Amino acid sequence: MRKAVLAGGVLGTTILMAATALVLRRRPVGNKSVPEPAKPVDVKRYMGRWYEQFRYEAWFEKDLDAVTADYGLNDDGTVTVVNRGRKGGPGGRIKQSIGNAKIEDTATNAKLKVAFVRPFYGDYWVLDHGDEYQWSIVGEPSGRYLWILTRETNPNPDLLEQLKNRAQEMGYDLSSLRNTQH
Repeated sequence: MRKAVLAGGVLGTTILMAATALVLRRRPVGNKSVPEPAKPVDVKRYMGRWYEQFRYEAWFEKDLDAVTADYGLNDDGTVTVVNRGRKGGPGGRIKQSIGNAKIEDTATNAKLKVAFVRPFYGDYWVLDHGDEYQWSIVGEPSGRYLWILTRETNPNPDLLEQLKNRAQEMGYDLSSLRNTQH
C-alpha cells in the first residue's frame, strides 16, 4: 500500500512539473484582443493541403521550415490533421505530427479543437480565409499563436504582403512573425 501511495505521489509530481514546464514556455501574447472569425468555413473546401507561410514560433514547431498541414474529413465529421515540417531548413529531416480535430462551433465551422496528444485539445480558429480558399489565417483565443497559410508553396509576394496586413488589421503584432522557408 505504501509503495502505491509513493508511486502515485511521484506520478502526480511528475505531471505537475510537466504542466509547469509547458506554462513557463508559453510564448508572449501577440494579440491581446483576438477577433471572432470573420466568416463561416465550408469544411469540405477547407480540406486538403495548406502551406505555412508565416507563424508565431512555437516550441512544437521550433526551427521547422517547409511546413505543411493536410486536413482530411472523416466519416464521423472529425478531421484528421497531419502536420509536417523539416528541421533545419527545407532540405532537413522531416518531423511529423498526426492529430484529430472536432468542430466546436457548428454554426460557422470556424472554431475547432485539435489534439495531437489526447485528451489535450487546443483551440484552432479559422479567423479569415479567401473566398476561394486560396489562403487562411488561423489563430486561437489567447493570441499566442498565429499561422498564415496558402494553397501554393510560393504564392505571389503581393498576396503574402496582403495577408500580413490583414493579420495586422486583426490586431496581430507582426514583429514576432516568422517567415517559413519552402
